[in-house]
Amino acid sequence: MFNIEEELKKLPNKPGVYIMHDKDDNIIYVGKAISLKNRVRQYFRKTNKTKRIENMVSLIDHFEYIIVDNEAEALILECNLIKKNRPKFNVLLKDDKTYPYIKIDIKSDFPNVIITRRLINDGSKYFGPYANPGAAKEMVDFIKQKYKIRQCRNFKSTTRPCLNYHIKRCLAPCVGYISKEEYRKQIDEIIDLLDGKTDKILKELESQMKEASKNLEFEKAAYLRDRKQAIESVSEKQKVSNISENNIDVIGMYKSEIDVCIEIFFVRGSKMVGREHYFFPELKDMENKEILSGFIKQYYLDNPNIPSKIMLREELEDKEVIEQWLSTEIGRKVELKSPKKGEKLRFVEMAELNSKVTLENKEKDKSEILMELKNVLKMDKLPRKIETYDISNLSGENMVAAMCVMQDGVIKKNLSRRFKIKTVYGQDDPKCMEEVITRRLKHSIENPNGGFGKLPDAIFADGGITQIRATKRAIQKYNLDIPVFGMVKNDKHQTRALMDENRKELEISENLKNLITKFQDTVHDTAITYHRKLRDKAVTKSELDEIKGIGKVKKEELIKKFGSVKKIKEAEISELVKVSGITESLAKKIKETLN
Repeated sequence: MFNIEEELKKLPNKPGVYIMHDKDDNIIYVGKAISLKNRVRQYFRKTNKTKRIENMVSLIDHFEYIIVDNEAEALILECNLIKKNRPKFNVLLKDDKTYPYIKIDIKSDFPNVIITRRLINDGSKYFGPYANPGAAKEMVDFIKQKYKIRQCRNFKSTTRPCLNYHIKRCLAPCVGYISKEEYRKQIDEIIDLLDGKTDKILKELESQMKEASKNLEFEKAAYLRDRKQAIESVSEKQKVSNISENNIDVIGMYKSEIDVCIEIFFVRGSKMVGREHYFFPELKDMENKEILSGFIKQYYLDNPNIPSKIMLREELEDKEVIEQWLSTEIGRKVELKSPKKGEKLRFVEMAELNSKVTLENKEKDKSEILMELKNVLKMDKLPRKIETYDISNLSGENMVAAMCVMQDGVIKKNLSRRFKIKTVYGQDDPKCMEEVITRRLKHSIENPNGGFGKLPDAIFADGGITQIRATKRAIQKYNLDIPVFGMVKNDKHQTRALMDENRKELEISENLKNLITKFQDTVHDTAITYHRKLRDKAVTKSELDEIKGIGKVKKEELIKKFGSVKKIKEAEISELVKVSGITESLAKKIKETLN
């Protein structure tokens, strides 16, 4: 038995990483410390703690720790453990967006310029990310129009150049018409362009243009002039500030009551070349410094696009160790700066303003959905938490159910739950629904702070009046007042409308229809996936394995046909022989063995 008080006494006064586990041995938090003894003890002292920390401490069943030589090693280990285990109480970088980057494989003899959404440490140079995919494509198109680099994805030597050479879009390195050194000059200029160093390029082009004119190479001079004008145009579009830094990321953060948004600007050569944002729900009671520190460590881990400076509002407590880690990672000095005045502060404020607008727009969309639901459902309060359920079975076997949650207008897959049906035998979906919802409500009534959280504001039944009534019977067992609505589908399996308990269909907007269809599809997929998992497990090992002549394929066909070993036992020989591969003699052997 793990005794927390006794284990706290054993903690060493050394740097390291501590790992908190719950009673199911799940890792719920990972942290680093200069002194494990002092840091871990703080969690269990009766001092003022945020609600988030109190919730975490209440779930700690045991902890472990790893001693390292210094704080920098602790930081790297902390980052890797968070990335691997994704503990629920750490700042987790979760985002469905994959912004495009422009990639140049500088290790290649004749590099190409492509768009990618994968950032990997492969020695290539990456530029971006581009929040607008069209902007990345526009830039690559511009480069391939103005520079005669190869257009092909896969480079290989050949004896004849392709069409791009003949239309003057490529200098045909594949047949040796250009040397590696001359080709590399173009690539170096493209890198300067993407880095925002356009002044250097324009100066060089001006010099080359004059030289070409002097030598009466008017076609070449015209080509250089057009390229110069195009780069000047691109440069003007990118320029957003008089800031003198060449390679910085600017981080701004904004908090609302229920969400946090972090916005990053990517500035290269005084020009903003891209931006992106991330959302962190339910971190409102975490300190700004802790959120930003956790974000920076997550964001730049395994990121080859680390800048020379990172500018942000807060002065982080672990600033020096983060700088040391990033500098080691990239092989050059990286600084974290918190400007107090001037143009640099203005840029941080601009990032903060954008994070505020981004978050307000997101919450406005959610707020409109919640207000529509409140009005359509005629509820006195906003339905901030809605749950839906689905039953899945095959001929009454391996009966399961799934629960999905919509919180503040967003479907939360991490709050989904799965159930095995325990009291219903045979195919009776309404009774299964009643059992599952009864069990679910009991969880929250007996343990409001448990894994199911608080009771829902409303329940959407996957179906019509029969499922609504089954759900109401479960609710009435606890004398609760939770409204129930059915999700009615059309012929294309899309949500047509919501139905109340009086069979009245409620009109909803197209946006709400789409959201509820997605909600319905999510719970259906969760139930089907769980059912298949149990069915496959049943197929993997059964009494059929003992019968000579029954292999994996025949076993699967039998289970597919009858649903379970029990149904196979009850089947007649004439029914068994209808299954592919089952002869009359094998059917008799099956009957004899199973019975």
